[in-house]
Amino acid sequence: MDTNDNGVWIFGYGSLCWNPGFEYCKSTTGFVKGYTRRFWQGNTTHRGTTEKPGRVATLVEQKEGIVYGRVFQISGSTAIPYLQKRECSLGGYLTTISTFHTRDGSKSFPAIIYIATKENQHWLGEAPLRTIAKQITECSGPSGHNVEYLLRLADFMHSYIPEAQDEHLFTLEMFVRSIIKERNMCINTLMGNREFVIDLENAEQGQLEADRDNANVHNGVNRVTENSFQYASRIPQTLRCLKM
Repeated sequence: MDTNDNGVWIFGYGSLCWNPGFEYCKSTTGFVKGYTRRFWQGNTTHRGTTEKPGRVATLVEQKEGIVYGRVFQISGSTAIPYLQKRECSLGGYLTTISTFHTRDGSKSFPAIIYIATKENQHWLGEAPLRTIAKQITECSGPSGHNVEYLLRLADFMHSYIPEAQDEHLFTLEMFVRSIIKERNMCINTLMGNREFVIDLENAEQGQLEADRDNANVHNGVNRVTENSFQYASRIPQTLRCLKM
């Protein structure tokens, strides 16, 4: 990927990974250092309500931390105002700058990141992971169910960045799937009966496929298929209320 072009880059580590919602000219995967991802931010405008706030991701400073995600080089003049409203005005996030690194570590460049801190009114903070998982399964908002937010993010990491290590995210995924199964909830309904196209650069696709295959062989299981909600989307509508 050529990162020498002038432009503004946005790093996404939550819903931006699978639903950016703005125009961009380039996109790739990689990581930032010095942070860890936590579901400590409350949300009342997208994945929850004032009465029942959802839980969404933020970044918390951690000296040795690494957070994988997706970076976008924006195009046009509408992206920044859109993100300012989506992330800051409605979401309670602040804007900061960090250094983004490509997955192979060959390139790095500055990128804008939206981060929520405990000073904002929506902050929920730390809680036992089982408690957070239970809250996620019980909340929804105008943009959809809180379960969709978590599982689409986890699936993006499994599918596109299989080397990513995120105990917090993947443990929450495990607990949420367990609750869904225990309560006999319909996964397809929770996921909103919709699909999102992940549009990464063509040059990156071959490496992604190879990485996924290597990760699956190494783990001894087809983790992408095993964990993917996308499998449900290929099943005829009459059979798609799956219990996972």
